[in-house]
Amino acid sequence: MKRFLPWVLLFALLIGASSSAFVIDERELAIVTQFGQHKRSIEAPGLYFKLPWQDVTRMERRVLSSDSPSGRMLTKDKKYLVADPVTRWRIQDPLLFYKTVGNDVQARQRIDDIVLSELRRELATENFGDIIGNEREPLMQKVGEAVRTRVKEFGVDIVDVRIKRADLPPEVQKSVFERMKAERERVAKRYRSEGSEEAQKIRADTDKEKRILLAKAYETEQKLKGDGDAVSAKIYAEAFNKDPEFYAFLRSLQAYEKTLGKKDSLVLSSKSELFRYLKAPKK
Repeated sequence: MKRFLPWVLLFALLIGASSSAFVIDERELAIVTQFGQHKRSIEAPGLYFKLPWQDVTRMERRVLSSDSPSGRMLTKDKKYLVADPVTRWRIQDPLLFYKTVGNDVQARQRIDDIVLSELRRELATENFGDIIGNEREPLMQKVGEAVRTRVKEFGVDIVDVRIKRADLPPEVQKSVFERMKAERERVAKRYRSEGSEEAQKIRADTDKEKRILLAKAYETEQKLKGDGDAVSAKIYAEAFNKDPEFYAFLRSLQAYEKTLGKKDSLVLSSKSELFRYLKAPKK
C-alpha cells in the first residue's frame, strides 16, 4: 500500500495542477476571485495559475455592439422621430465591470437605457431637418460623449454611438407622403399652366407675325398694281396723243369684249356710239 502512495500523490498533484492552470487568449480579459472576493485582474494574454478553490471569470476584450430598441422621440420643432441607435463599446476595467454589471447581458441593458436617454435629450434640442441632414454627425458625437461619461462607472468605454435608422412614425409618414404628393401635383399643375400660357403666347405671336406679313404683302401688291395702272394709263395716254382714232377703236374693242362676251341680253340702238366701228364706212 505504501508503495502506491507516491503515485496517488503524484496523480492528485497532476489533477490539482491541471485545475490550477488556465490560459487567457488575446480576445479575453479575466479576474480571479476567491469565495467571491477579488484577488487579481488579468489583462494580458498568456498561461496563468490559480489555487484550486479560486474561480476565473472571463470577459470579452474585443469591441462589443449593442442594438438599442427603437425609441419614439420628440424633436425641437415638435415632430416625432423613431430612432434605432447602435452602440459600440469595450470593457476597460474588468474589476469595476464585474462589480457593477457582472456580465455582458446586464451591461447591454444598462448601456441601452443610457443611450436612449441621452439621445432623447439631444434630439429635443435639434430640428427634424437637421437630424436627418448634415447635422446628425455632430449630434451623435455629443450623445457619445454624454454616454461615455455615464458608463465609466461600469468600467466600460464607448467607441461610438450611431443611428442605424431614423424614420417618422407610421401615422406621420402617411400624412407626410400625402403632403408630398399634393405638393408634386401642385408643381405639375403650375408647370402645365405655364406651358399652356407659353403656347398661347407663341400662337398669338405667330398670328401677329402672320397678320403683319399679310398686310405687307397686300401693301406691296397694291403698290405694284398702282404702279402697273399708272404705267398702263401712261401708255394709253401716249397712244391717244399719237393716234386718237386708233385709241378710240382699241377702247371700243375692249368695251365689246366686256359687254358682248357675257350671256346677259343687251338691247341697244343701232345708232349707239358703241357700234360705230362695226358699221360700214360711208362712201
